[in-house]
Amino acid sequence: MTRPELKPIADIEVRSDMKVTQLLAEMLSSGGFTAKKLAQASEILVDMLEDVDCTVFLSFPACIISTGTRGVIRKLVEKNLVDALVTTCGTLDHDLARVWKDYYHGDFRMDDAELHRQDINRLGNILIPNDSYGIVLERRMHPVLEDLYESGKKSFSSRELAKEFGSRLDDRKSILFWAAKNDVPVFVPGITDGAFGSQLWLFSQKHRDFKVDVLKDEQELSDIVFSAKRAGALMIGGGISKHHVIWWNQFREGLDYAVYLTTAEEYDGSLSGARIREAVSWGKVKEKAKFITVEGDATITLPMLACAVLHIDRRGRD
Repeated sequence: MTRPELKPIADIEVRSDMKVTQLLAEMLSSGGFTAKKLAQASEILVDMLEDVDCTVFLSFPACIISTGTRGVIRKLVEKNLVDALVTTCGTLDHDLARVWKDYYHGDFRMDDAELHRQDINRLGNILIPNDSYGIVLERRMHPVLEDLYESGKKSFSSRELAKEFGSRLDDRKSILFWAAKNDVPVFVPGITDGAFGSQLWLFSQKHRDFKVDVLKDEQELSDIVFSAKRAGALMIGGGISKHHVIWWNQFREGLDYAVYLTTAEEYDGSLSGARIREAVSWGKVKEKAKFITVEGDATITLPMLACAVLHIDRRGRD
């Protein structure tokens, strides 16, 4: 075996006036451990976004939308840095609910039985009162659904529903607002798995011809995937959002770029724990793709990555 070229480890030199991009450059030279991976991820993400022929997917779970990290996702959509979002039903829940009501600071160690008695739900260290979630969603969603139904629209894909609700918002902090404004499709393959989906079901009880057409979503995803010259993805967390992105891209012989942020372990065989290299074996990521998995809490890693790419302008693409 040929001895590899050896590169010395350099200490990180921090300064009070240091920018995130400068810090990431220092982390790249530091050699360890996840710091270097995060810096490498920023380089791949820049390459992905500067590739004018690359269709960029962003997948993420709902939990981070209950936190201030919602603002990071929103900024990526607002800046037109992504071409399609794939997420879970809870993203619609939290994005809409936070348009109309506040969420609050909590703690992981709070008394959950006591919170339940006070009609407060705990999501990690975020507190969500019932009237900030299911109650307000029911109150605000049904008039929109009635309006759509009365106009003759009775069948929707999840992408169409997300756009209909986003186009009716006047809140520049909302992900759905910016997705509708910039015509960025939002796909929710598990549309019934949350409060938004439950309200759709309730509405259908009195409007039996109201339908959600999930196969229309798949057709639109197919069109996006097969028209892409190259494809890349920033994937936050696992589950259905991550899988839907890599599943569809296997039909075009895999992603050309992939950055995956996860806290999950690999040993249990879960999709959330699966590193990107595993997706190569399935043909979901190309063998010669630029890819990396970064272990760590996305509420920390994602804002740093976003800061590193906000200078990129993709608006002038064909």
